Formats: sequence, C-alpha cells, structure tokens
Amino acid sequence: MHLDIDAERLWDSLMTMAEIGPTPNGGSCRLALTEEDAAGRRLLIDWCEALGCTWQVDRVGNLFIRRAGCRDDLDPVATGSHLDTQPQGGRFDGILGVLAGLEVFRTLDDHGVVTEHPLELVVWTNEEGSRFAPAMVASGTYAGEFSIASTLARTDRDGVTFDEALQACGFAGDLAVGEPRLDSFFELHIEQGPVLEAVGESIGVVAGVQGMRWYDVTFTGQTAHAGPTPMRLRRDALAAAARLIDRLQQHALADESGHTKVTFGCLEIAQGSRNVVPGEVCLSVDLRHVDEIVLDDLEQRFERELADCSAALGVTVSHERVWASPVVHFDAECIDTVESAARQRGLSYRRMLSGAGHDSVYVSRVAPTAMIFVPCRDGISHNEAEYASPEHCAQGCQVLCDTLLQRAGVATSD
Repeated sequence: MHLDIDAERLWDSLMTMAEIGPTPNGGSCRLALTEEDAAGRRLLIDWCEALGCTWQVDRVGNLFIRRAGCRDDLDPVATGSHLDTQPQGGRFDGILGVLAGLEVFRTLDDHGVVTEHPLELVVWTNEEGSRFAPAMVASGTYAGEFSIASTLARTDRDGVTFDEALQACGFAGDLAVGEPRLDSFFELHIEQGPVLEAVGESIGVVAGVQGMRWYDVTFTGQTAHAGPTPMRLRRDALAAAARLIDRLQQHALADESGHTKVTFGCLEIAQGSRNVVPGEVCLSVDLRHVDEIVLDDLEQRFERELADCSAALGVTVSHERVWASPVVHFDAECIDTVESAARQRGLSYRRMLSGAGHDSVYVSRVAPTAMIFVPCRDGISHNEAEYASPEHCAQGCQVLCDTLLQRAGVATSD
C-alpha cells in the first residue's frame, strides 16, 4: 500500500514547533528538560491525542506515544527522534524525525488505515547532551548502557540534577525503563553533513554510525607574569593545549579518506588574564572514525601526543575518557526495507554511514534499527542557519511512512 503524506502539513508542523524557544537568527533553543522542551512535548502530545493516541513516559523522561494496531499483543514498530536542541540550534535536527512520525500517524488516520502491529512515536530525552552530558544518555539508559541512578544523578552547569529537571518540567514518568519493547525502530534525520547535497541525492539509507570517543583533558603548568618570565622558563598550559590541537589536527588532515575526525569543542583557561601565562587549561577532545581498529590507533596517538606535549612544555596532564560509542552496524533487513521504499518512490539514494551520533546507536542494541537521511543546506547543523527544504523533508517522511507500513503490516483500510 502506498499512501501519500501531506507535505504542507508536515512543514506547518515543523514551523509551529520552531515557535517554541526561537532564537534571534531563526533557530531554536529547547535545552533538555527545560520549560521550552516541555512545551514542545506538550504540543506534540496534544496533536497526537487529537488522533486518539495514548502516551507514557519512563523514569528518565523518554516519551512513548502509541497508535493502536489490530494486534496490540505484538511489539510496536517505532519511529521518532528528539525535540531538545543545542543552545543555538536549528529547526530540523531531531525535530524532523519526531514530526515526520506525527505526519505518518495523521496520514494513516486520514485514510482509516489500521496497521497489524501498533506504532510507537518516541521522543528520547537529552539526545544532544548540551545540558546533561553525555549525548543520547536517555536512549542509552533505555538500552541498558547507563544505570537509571547514574542518569538521574547527572548535573548541568548550574548543579541541577537530571532528576530535579525531570520533576520540575513534569516529565518524570513511572513506566519501567526498557519498556515498551520494540519490534523495530526507524529514525528520520537531516544528514548534518554535505554529502547528499553535493551528489544531488535525496535520501541517505543509513547503514551504521561511526565510532566516537570523548575526553576531558587538563594541562597544569604555572601561572606567571607575561613580561618578566623568559619564554624558556615558562610552564604554559595553553601552549601545551595548542600543540596538542595542532598535532591532532594535522594528523586528521593527512588522512585522505576523510574518515579521521578530531574536534576540540570546549577550551577553558582558569582565571585567564591578558598578561598572565596560563597555569591551567581544560579542553574537550572528540575523536571519530568509521573503523573501530583505526579509532583504537587514533586514541593511542592522542595519548602519545598528550605525553609529548606535556614533556615539551614542562606541564603535567591528566585526561579522562568520558564517553565511548563504538562503530554501529544497523539491521540488514531494516536497511533493505528503507532502500526498497526509496527505490519504489523513484527517489535517488545512497547507502552511507552517519558521522554524528543518534539515539538509534543505542536503540540498535535492543531492537532492529535503521535510519533515513535527507540533505541539509551546505551540511550545516547545530547552528541557527540549519535548513532542510520542504521537498526533502517530505521525501524523507514519505520513505519513512512506506517503511513503517511495510514493517508493521496493514490490517484494514477504508
């Protein structure tokens, strides 16, 4: 069965959601478990309740919205993503996957279609990790990667715990974490990179996700006056950090495949002053690769460079690996179903790996999973300028709709 989604209605939903937590330059700010995040969830719940859907929330705030099937004894076929954003995020990252699921529900309702399996629309909590680190912590808790207690105890920069934020925004549920069990999970997302746009293809059939490792690093030297202290006698923590950044940057640039990626997203100078040699510097390091063995090698190089930079600049160094996500390979049958849906709609597509982490990484550990990508302009994401065209959003939603129908089965229609 082929049902056509309503592209205009999908776009209107996206733009309406963007009105919650708008930023000055056309983006969105709905940090996890803030009032803005809660308002976005309540709007979604209102839309879904109008379709006769029911909903539950688990102990870490994951929201599960169900459209009943003909056989509710079967595990649900699920879709979804997240509604939280970066501090100056865009209108599509995560949000497209959630509202495309809503549009699928609406389309089925328009045509009186009942699926064999129930359908589940999932909003995972704190996917971005911008308020509570690490990213994808609630889907990881659902999949058993993190304990409930450790997740609830995580704090934001103001010392507010995850649990306190859940209680404050009204989304501390009582559904057991790990429930409901899912037959499968399909996540639609913008690519967040430039590949699909560059090759002029409409759909990315995502076969897996590259591996990622996050570290916190602290270089400790000695603060000193910028004028009287000779260069050769300095123990400059920032110079050591700069050397580390340069060494790893050059190593990544030398990889002609482009698969080696290093990022230094946070840099903090303790009591920084214009005329003081920095005595302590903290920075974050993000290492990524599509091959787990190569990622191991990259981690070893990182540790060697730490030691070399420390010795060369006369500072001490400490580091902690705060998160590791191995290379993920999605379910072959789910991947084939997505590819078939794109092909039957006559859409250009390619199989590809994701360069970013997604909730599907953890969900794939407990349910067959695949992802669908659509292009985003200039590959820009985590940015107010993030943009995906109405046409591409609709094409991705259409592939999602066809995929869910194929997987869930159609029981009756009018």
